[in-house]
Amino acid sequence: MKLNIVSARTGFLWVKLGIKTFFRQPLAMASLFFMYSSAASLALLLPVVGIVLALMIEPAARLGLMVAAGEASSGRFPMPIVLISAFRAGRERLKSMVILGLLHALACVCVMALSMLFSAGTPKTDVLTPEAQLMLIAPSMLMYLPVSMLFWHAPALVHFHGISPVKSLFFSIVACLRNWKALALFGLGWAGVMLLVSLPLSMGIALAGSPQAAMPFVLPVVLGLAAMFSTSIYFTFRDSFTQELPSPVPDTPSTPV
Repeated sequence: MKLNIVSARTGFLWVKLGIKTFFRQPLAMASLFFMYSSAASLALLLPVVGIVLALMIEPAARLGLMVAAGEASSGRFPMPIVLISAFRAGRERLKSMVILGLLHALACVCVMALSMLFSAGTPKTDVLTPEAQLMLIAPSMLMYLPVSMLFWHAPALVHFHGISPVKSLFFSIVACLRNWKALALFGLGWAGVMLLVSLPLSMGIALAGSPQAAMPFVLPVVLGLAAMFSTSIYFTFRDSFTQELPSPVPDTPSTPV
């Protein structure tokens, strides 16, 4: 495995590939993302441990969606079983993925705890101004950014390259930092896509008269966008790492008998 440094404009290419690959198998990709979302929502219904369980399964689910994206990009139909690819790759990789899930849950819980400390000094009012909302959300987003980079490539590194959980976190954040320009444009590209989609959605909600009446139209669009984004994550990994080929063994002259 070797880190590959890509150009900044590759970030826009990742967005394009994610959308294009989604539309190759739209039903499969949307269904798989819906299955993961449903599983996470069911986990959240459990008292106390629900949120921890939902955070634990996120790396494994992300890997499953990446495997599905790889299948779709190759012209194959991704079956539902790809969503549990992390649990079908042998005992060692399963153990590593469980450890990675525990680390992810721990990191996210720490971020949430720190966010609560920051928000403790916020005045408790029924209506917050946009500036107050931004001040409330910004610290959480900044604290979650390094966590996101640590786990961005980690599930795929564990699964495809057999790297230990701790090393996968290190290689993931290094890859994100070395390719930060491409990832920044990747984020900006998706922000632009979501903005373009949100404009007609807002008009549709306004014409419908109430958000509840527009939900049958809004939810499929939101689900599709989320599935496209998760599909594009596969390409950020594929282009950031290359498989090193073994060095050729020099020919040795045969000894005459």
